[in-house]
Amino acid sequence: MERHEQIREAYKELGGDFANIYDGYITYSTLSGKLMSRLMWGFNKETNAEWIRAALSCVPDDFSGKMLEVPVGTGVLTIPVYKGLSSADITCLDYSPDMMRNAERRAEAIGVSNVRFVQGDVGELPFEDEVFDIVLSLNGFHAFPDKEAAYRETFRVLKKGGLFGGCFYVSGEKRRTDFTAKHLFVPKGSFTPPFETKGSLRGRLEAMYDEVRLTVVNAMASFCCRK
Repeated sequence: MERHEQIREAYKELGGDFANIYDGYITYSTLSGKLMSRLMWGFNKETNAEWIRAALSCVPDDFSGKMLEVPVGTGVLTIPVYKGLSSADITCLDYSPDMMRNAERRAEAIGVSNVRFVQGDVGELPFEDEVFDIVLSLNGFHAFPDKEAAYRETFRVLKKGGLFGGCFYVSGEKRRTDFTAKHLFVPKGSFTPPFETKGSLRGRLEAMYDEVRLTVVNAMASFCCRK
């Protein structure tokens, strides 16, 4: 099953136990979520699937190494994928115990047992240098207050030759998204400026990593970089 459909089906299967506005919006799986996604990002079913595919493209279907996901959030996009990576050693970190608790419950509900959950700060990761084969960060960097520390720390814990992948909002690509970010999400504290643009993100990643693949769908930048 294609990954986006795998995520959608897992979300539907869990139903009301985990259903909330955020998860329905991310997965394009509920009426309110579809409406929010269209209004803010201009997404439809196909473009929503496109950015998710790109965001998860750094994680091979047969991955069996060590991976860090930061932040894990509610785990709505990744916990269903981890169910198929039974040989992988996966660590999920989040600053919010409440968000992480939701991810833990989701993992338990669908039988994912190869993931450990750690509460912590992306700006000061509690891991040694170069210990992970993949570092994945979905929808995190536009929220992190100290982005410079987050870039340094995710790079530090990644092995040479390892992959850094994920996605986040970039400004200057879609007017309605920029407006919503500035007037709704920044005041609420869920987005924290300054924000990357497509150009600044490409320049930053190319300065840090040996190989960079960057895809921007509307205002969502997805990337996969090799150290």
